[in-house]
Amino acid sequence: MKRFSYSLLLFFVFGFVFSQSKIVVKETTYSSKGKNFKSYVAYDASKKGKLPVVMIVPEWWGVNDYAKYRAKKIAELGYFAMVVDMYGDGKFVETPQEAQELATPFYQNAVLAKENFDVATAYVKTFKNVNSSKVAAIGYCFGGAMVLNMARQNPELKGVVSFHGNLMTGVKPTHNNVKILVCNGAADNFVPEKEIEEFKKEMMENKFDYQFINYPDAVHAFTNPNSTAVGKKFNMNIAYNKSADVKSWQEMKTFLAKIFK
Repeated sequence: MKRFSYSLLLFFVFGFVFSQSKIVVKETTYSSKGKNFKSYVAYDASKKGKLPVVMIVPEWWGVNDYAKYRAKKIAELGYFAMVVDMYGDGKFVETPQEAQELATPFYQNAVLAKENFDVATAYVKTFKNVNSSKVAAIGYCFGGAMVLNMARQNPELKGVVSFHGNLMTGVKPTHNNVKILVCNGAADNFVPEKEIEEFKKEMMENKFDYQFINYPDAVHAFTNPNSTAVGKKFNMNIAYNKSADVKSWQEMKTFLAKIFK
């Protein structure tokens, strides 16, 4: 009888814990101008009410497993996450050459980048459990550059977070409404000191509310655990840095909590 009672107690305890959170991660498709976009959304189905939205723009590799992983982690924080399919058809690639070919048009054409981002944002607002007045964006590498450009162009965003993204891509700010957090690797040779200086000057001249954080010894792609192996494979100066990853994620959590108040 005691064994039965103990087992029953465990059943209720663990059942209660798991019932508190129900993370849903699912593929979703939307279209614009005859083009299909395949993305992922993630949210906690046990949450009541409407959730603030965090759009996630992936690295230049596209909608891969790492982007889905970050969507799940965002959902665990209580937000509605959506991975933005910038390329269309949910494309993802595995070589730098392919990635550069896909990413270059968006660096060269800020209007195209904004169009694809805006299509994704309009789509996510159709979900019944999202708070369409509270939308932010985070991005990694290529995605970091893209969300900074969205911050310069889209005054409706509450804020953006760039993780090891390029800072200056020729897009001039049209406003200064969006709060900005930049998480940068101090040893990232993809983001030279001159670019940092120009970015800070732009932020100050346009009176943006921004934070710029450098993480010692961190190089490009420091948040991605797969980047060390990829860097070795393709002879790229990218690598995972656990300390910078953990600290930058915590900074992001604090930032999102503030902008969504």
